[in-house]
Amino acid sequence: MAFTVLWSACKTLEVSTEIPACIRTKIEQIKAEPVRNPPAKVYEWDYNGTKYYYISAHCCDIPSQLFDKDCNLICAPDGGFTGKGDGKCPDFDSNKLTKRLIWEDNRHLSEKSKVKSKK
Repeated sequence: MAFTVLWSACKTLEVSTEIPACIRTKIEQIKAEPVRNPPAKVYEWDYNGTKYYYISAHCCDIPSQLFDKDCNLICAPDGGFTGKGDGKCPDFDSNKLTKRLIWEDNRHLSEKSKVKSKK
């Protein structure tokens, strides 16, 4: 599949099978929770041909998470009490790191439209 994130006619985000099964499971777990504030996002990071998966922090002092393709937790790149993560991340050279949004929780958009339609 050429695209990792697809929109169907109903504007429901589908998660591509190119994403490792364990990351798809994490996305399904997020979808089973109440919508996070800010809403969750998952990025694929490519660093020198190695794929990593970044799951955004879901609030204030909670750190984000960076996993490898097997869902081993690598580090917390940002968030937490200091906002700087856990300090355990590899030193990613920003010139060699590409980031691509592969999933975003858009349920909050449908909730807003439901509220507007009730008025």
